[in-house]
Amino acid sequence: MTGFYRDGYCRTGAGDVGLHTVCVQVTEEFLKFSRERGNDLSSPAPQWDFPGLKPGDRWCLCVTRWQEAFDAGVAPKVCLEATHSSAIEWVNLEDLQAHALAAEE
Repeated sequence: MTGFYRDGYCRTGAGDVGLHTVCVQVTEEFLKFSRERGNDLSSPAPQWDFPGLKPGDRWCLCVTRWQEAFDAGVAPKVCLEATHSSAIEWVNLEDLQAHALAAEE
């Protein structure tokens, strides 16, 4: 279950210091990038009831991590419909749109 509140939504609130607002479809390249920066999203963490992600999974990503991945050329695709509107306070809307998933994805 994704989202800061683990409710399946990329919404945010006062306790979400990471701003988990960008809904992405993770790739192996992105998972490796995140792991190299100290956030291993592919390994299970049972203490957090987290099964680990695999390529193709959707996840509510911290907006600053998405921007970091974008700057490094490894940004995962974005599900715009599920991304919180506040994300554009931190990243460029055109960049998100350029990485949008196609409707059939």
